[in-house]
Amino acid sequence: MQIRVLLSSIALATFSMLAHVQAADDRVKIGILTDMNGPYAAITGKGAVAAAELAIEDFGGKALGKPVELVVADHMQKPDIGASIARKWYDNEGVDAIFDGAGSSVALAILEIAKSRNKIVAFSGVISPDVTGKLCAETISSWAWDTHAMVATSIKSLMKSGGKRFFFLTLDAAAGRALEADATKIIEANGGSVVGSVKHPINTADFSSFLLQAQGAKPDVIVLANAGADAVTSLKQAAEFGLTSGPNAIKVAGLLAMLNDIEALGLEFAHGVVVSESFYWDMNDATRAWTKRFKERTGAAPNMLQAAVYSSVLHYLKAVEQVGKTDGIPVAMAMKAAPINDMYSRDVRLRADGRAVRDFHLFEVKRRTDSKGAWDDYKLLQTLPGDEAFPASASACPLLR
Repeated sequence: MQIRVLLSSIALATFSMLAHVQAADDRVKIGILTDMNGPYAAITGKGAVAAAELAIEDFGGKALGKPVELVVADHMQKPDIGASIARKWYDNEGVDAIFDGAGSSVALAILEIAKSRNKIVAFSGVISPDVTGKLCAETISSWAWDTHAMVATSIKSLMKSGGKRFFFLTLDAAAGRALEADATKIIEANGGSVVGSVKHPINTADFSSFLLQAQGAKPDVIVLANAGADAVTSLKQAAEFGLTSGPNAIKVAGLLAMLNDIEALGLEFAHGVVVSESFYWDMNDATRAWTKRFKERTGAAPNMLQAAVYSSVLHYLKAVEQVGKTDGIPVAMAMKAAPINDMYSRDVRLRADGRAVRDFHLFEVKRRTDSKGAWDDYKLLQTLPGDEAFPASASACPLLR
């Protein structure tokens, strides 16, 4: 009896698996694995989902003559949950590729699952350079930012304008520490100094003690090496404490702050802050037209992470169509062989290590009197070419050799 039950269970499991595979053959299935309710929800979340939907629509809704199906899950900023979802999607539910993966610690867990199965994963909301560095693989790519790009765009400019003494308010996580380390190298190489640093846990509600330490060190620039809700809270409290205004104002650099953060904070608090993004909705006619469609779905303007989801999904579908199948390695090769062209990208290339090498822009947040209305928040200061923002020499990926 026990043997028959066991055999029956195996048969049922096999039938179920075959059913999933057969169902998957009837469509091209992609997944958005993101932060839907946590600290990065505003900069990824439903905006990432909307961006993927727009990409599928713009491609025509089908690939290889089959409908493109989109599935969505919230990894809740927990690496074990992210890995479990990725494993289930790839192994049991016929998902061909995963996109977004917001949060570096979660992304590294997802990455290992994808690598072991030669499956496509295209990261947007991940700043860790390791995904296209020492942990790189043929099927792994990163589309929006990394620590080097964010630092190179802003720190050098701040130093040219007189910043010599820097204080770091840093998220106590791998991404925050990597960002601070990269910035420190540039600061010291250009004759500046780091006069202090404090680390804070994710989702910190009260930054007062950290900001008082920063003020006491008398820096020229306070560097916020945090993101999402933490960036908004620390920026707001810095303004409330009077650190960013008056005769003794201190410049604040929100290295990971994005348009959604600035809009949530308000220009009365955020004006004068410098931020780096590879996308801004008001750059040209194409970005404005796409933003109009995006806002109709979300009620908000997009940032670079959400634009990167659109770009990566669209480019992936083009590669699938070209290759004639969804197998990871051939599709990844096709993605790297073709230039990336869309409203966000003009002949951007996906390098051998999986890095989308795109220009980065440094913006200063406008004063309320200079803004024409909601989301008109940025003034362009300068543009850093992609090869400088993402130099191949900064990557530890063996695929580049």
